[in-house]
Parts: sequence; C-alpha cells; structure tokens
Amino acid sequence: MAEALGAPGEDSLGPAFRRAVETIAAAPGRVIVTGLGKSGHVGRKIAATFASTGRPAFFVHATEASHGDLGMVQNGDVVIAVSWSGETPELAAVVTYAKRFAIPLIAVTSNGDSALGREADVCLSLPDTQEACPNGLAPTTSTTMQLVLGDALAMALLEGKGFTARDFRVFHPGGKLGAKLAFVRDVMHRGDRIPRIAVGAKMADAILEMSAKGFGCVGVFDDSGKLVGIITDGDLRRHLKSHRIVDTPVEEVMTRSPRTVAPDALVAEALELISRKISALLVVEAGEVVGIIHFHDLLGVGAA
Repeated sequence: MAEALGAPGEDSLGPAFRRAVETIAAAPGRVIVTGLGKSGHVGRKIAATFASTGRPAFFVHATEASHGDLGMVQNGDVVIAVSWSGETPELAAVVTYAKRFAIPLIAVTSNGDSALGREADVCLSLPDTQEACPNGLAPTTSTTMQLVLGDALAMALLEGKGFTARDFRVFHPGGKLGAKLAFVRDVMHRGDRIPRIAVGAKMADAILEMSAKGFGCVGVFDDSGKLVGIITDGDLRRHLKSHRIVDTPVEEVMTRSPRTVAPDALVAEALELISRKISALLVVEAGEVVGIIHFHDLLGVGAA
C-alpha cells in the first residue's frame, strides 16, 4: 500500500488519490459508497468513517440500488464503488445511473482495466496482491487494503477541512470517546469546592483545608487572589520528617508554578496531564482559578 501511494509513476496511486480527494471535497452533496460481499462490508465502514469525520456519507447496497435505492443518490453527490475485481455485475446499475446524471464516480479496485475502472472518473487501482488466506481465496489482504485506502481518503479530507477534536465531539457524544471529548468546564468543581489557602498561613490550616475538600491538594493564593503555588499529598509526605510541619508556612512546602488546565480544554487533555503523582488539576481561566478537576471525576464520566 505504501508503495502504491509512493513516488509518481505509471503504477502510482498518488495522482489518482489526489484527484479522488479533490473530487470528494468539491462535491456539494453526500458521499455514496456502494459494493457487494466483503467489499460491501468494507464500504459500510468507509461510509461510517466519512460520516464520523464531518463528511455526510452513507452506504447503498449494490443489489438494492437497482430495486429503488438509486433514489438515494442525488445530483451533487459523489459515488465510491468498491469492487476488488471491478467486474461485479450488480454494480452496473449504479455505474449507469452515475454516468447518466453526471454524478462523479470513484472506483476502488485492483483492476483498472475492468468495466468499473474504465467507466470511473477516478480509478484508485490497488495492487493485485495475493490474499493472506492459505488457499489464496478468502478476502483478507484485499479487504485490508480497501480499508486502509478508505481511511486515507477520510483523513485527507479531514485535514483539508481543518476538522478538529472539538468538531469530532459533535458526532461522538456517547461512550468513552464522547467522555474524553467533553470539556473540562462540564465536569469541574466550582466555587467553595475549590481548596484554597493564603500565603503566610500555617500548614496546619492547609492540612485542614485539604482534608475538608477531599481533593488531595490545596491552592496557595497571594493577597490579590493570584495562584502562586499548590500543596499536594506528595508535598505533605515529603515534609513529614519535620516535627513541626504544622507550624511551617505554606510557602515553604508548596510547589510553585503548579500544573493547571483551561476550562475549555478537552477532558482527554486533562487526562494526559494527570499522573500518578498528580491526581487533581486546578482550572485556570484568564489568570483566575475557576475550578478543580480530580481523576475520580474523569472516572465518573467514563473518560478513564
């Protein structure tokens, strides 16, 4: 596959791949993916990937197309027909319909000289490689290459569109992936739940605040309300050897320049920042602490 997408040449897939991406990007309608058998199953996945990455798409079964489902295909759409041999007779109705109504047709096949390859506006010819099946019959290598090519098309379009993780969240609100794509502000604790102590206070007060709020940390603030440090359970353990820890000023124990996160950051970003040593993050917006998020909060929404 890498060789097929390599340097321009007579057998290179690169130029055709670029034309396919440009054709899909220019189409004002939907991407219609069609196929039969194992190629049809692959086509369903390709359509689902397009749809989940911001390009409206759906799958039309090649046989059902000639029994009324051609009505799903409209002017402005682009058709991707998947057939390893390029000679699947059930695709004839789709090909004829696309040509009749000037709907761009992209072929995914191993045979550019096939009926499908010749009729297509863009032919993506994959290497006709032997199947991984011991008998060389069951679609294995072929379907893998079809999937890879479909994913490559979707990713090229995604990058060209500037599709971001926040855009991705719109189409993936459920499950663990949806949880990771939630915003920190959606799950953070606010107001009086934020553990805080003033510069100059004793560690005895900091320990009481940490225990009361239950986040395993406390933010240290100066007289103007600016965050200047944080004291965590780890900081406390490192200073327990001092017999007078309770009388120690908080600024002698705190960690300066604490790790923080923005409220508009994704939960996945907060998850990356949290480690075994840091179980909670203060949430800072425009220089002001507006919340706190704990690892248990990420567990609660199913992100971890």
